[in-house]
Amino acid sequence: MAKVLSPLEIMTQLVAFPTVSRDSNLPLVDWVQDYLSEQGIASHRWVDPDQPHKAAVFAHVGPEIEGAVVLSGHTDVVPVDGQPWDSDPFTVVERDGKYFGRGTCDMKGFDALAIWALVDAHHRGVQRPLQLALSFDEEIGCTGAPPMIEEMQKHLPKGSAVIVGEPSMMQTVTGHKGGIGYRTHVVGFEVHSSLMHTGVSAIMQGARLIDWANHRNAENMGRKPGAMQSLFNPPFTTCHVGMISGGTAHNITAKDCEFMMDFRVVPGEQASDWEAAYRAEVQRVEAEMQAIHPEARIEIRKAFDVPALVPEEEGQSEALVRSLTGDNATHVVSYGTEAGQFQAAGYSAVICGPGDIAQAHQPNEFITVAQFSAGHDFMKQLVARLEDFT
Repeated sequence: MAKVLSPLEIMTQLVAFPTVSRDSNLPLVDWVQDYLSEQGIASHRWVDPDQPHKAAVFAHVGPEIEGAVVLSGHTDVVPVDGQPWDSDPFTVVERDGKYFGRGTCDMKGFDALAIWALVDAHHRGVQRPLQLALSFDEEIGCTGAPPMIEEMQKHLPKGSAVIVGEPSMMQTVTGHKGGIGYRTHVVGFEVHSSLMHTGVSAIMQGARLIDWANHRNAENMGRKPGAMQSLFNPPFTTCHVGMISGGTAHNITAKDCEFMMDFRVVPGEQASDWEAAYRAEVQRVEAEMQAIHPEARIEIRKAFDVPALVPEEEGQSEALVRSLTGDNATHVVSYGTEAGQFQAAGYSAVICGPGDIAQAHQPNEFITVAQFSAGHDFMKQLVARLEDFT
């Protein structure tokens, strides 16, 4: 039998693949499928037809019946460009009780543990099946998970309990905000800046939309949150622009301005209402631009739409994870995950994974040895539970 790798050996392999979202993840997918094949496990990949350099991979072990526990993670990581790392970001380095490397926390540490658990479950001959689901493009809006979830149901018996391993310090997280994002392209009309009143600056008009977001944030912050909303930090919907580009020269009214406007929506509010509000403001600003020059316009395109994870009543995933961790407290997070997408597809879903989200995306990203070990202990208990399942 081929050598069974430890979780640390698997994580070291995964981190070595620089799967930044802008680049290919196929070498990692190839490695995962080859390793699973060596262990006697069949796997499937779904290649994105619009991005043939990216793929999801999923697998099933145990009886060919419905009701599997699904371990879900993503393969992409954020860039390291410009970050002051003390070691090679794509080499796992252990020091001071921590494993350093891009993705050790978010979330190749969990991916490694999930792969280990799948192999262990296969060799033990579990009575309840276990599935692995590794997506792509999570870091740019969870866009790779929905087609993966759809494809899984064509090839695998449908699972019933999904554990998404985003870093939660092994706490049982039952809710997260929804997220929507709109690529916004403001098209102005260029003139010399000394005659700016005859032109339309795309940057200055785009700034009006960004300032609209500032005002909405201030209004939301001033409202008293409801009971569910008060669990989140912050306890309100946020509007955010993280990057902006445009302009030709300092003395020309900008022809173009581009940015992403995204909203993280608390449960109890509808993403569609925020979309309508943003579109209304876009139309208002655009009308004033076109009053100056008819060629000016604003184009918006939805880039991602991640549904919220809603706490379930008697949720199967929650009950399973609580029974394994002993955590009975209430936890929610403000980041988005594919948990809401699995839930929308008819699965019970929960978040539980090793590591602290505060370390995600940071230079010198790390997961503590203790947290990685806690994740391993969790997987051992999970496989034992599936082995004895009746």
